Amino acid sequence: MKKAVFGAIAGMLLLALSSGAAWSAEKIGFVNIQEAMLTTNAGKQMGDEMRKLIAKDKAIIDGKEKELRKLREDLDKQRTVLTESTLREKENALQKKYRDYQVAAKDFEDELRIKEQEIFKKLFPEVLKVVRTLADKEKYTLILDPYVLQIPYYSADKDLTKRVVAEFNRTYKEKK
Repeated sequence: MKKAVFGAIAGMLLLALSSGAAWSAEKIGFVNIQEAMLTTNAGKQMGDEMRKLIAKDKAIIDGKEKELRKLREDLDKQRTVLTESTLREKENALQKKYRDYQVAAKDFEDELRIKEQEIFKKLFPEVLKVVRTLADKEKYTLILDPYVLQIPYYSADKDLTKRVVAEFNRTYKEKK
């Protein structure tokens, strides 16, 4: 929905600017904000921290999954020799462990999503400041995000992403 609205707005802006005289006087650039955030030094550092978190939690989730598989295999092997009540108890225990596994996996995904949002909230406004500063300094009329707007083509010489990253790395001071 958001992308459709942004696309419609970008389309209207491009139509408004499409008259020959207006188009030649306008200066339009493109910045992939997501790419910029991920490739800045701060974004890379935060990404590394996130990968460490993922690796640690994934090891826990994988351990639980392996335990579940082993319990299932053991139960299947013992099924013919167990009494009905013992079989039910073991199946209930297995179901409980499976629910615990599902909760742990969901918690892991939630924690990952929260960390991604924290990174976004921290870097997004700072990257936008750099984009605005560059736009003002170089007199850009419009800067679009081709990733968000799903622009199928734009001239590579109009892509300012690397310049934004370089300027961000030069000026960004992390707030503690």
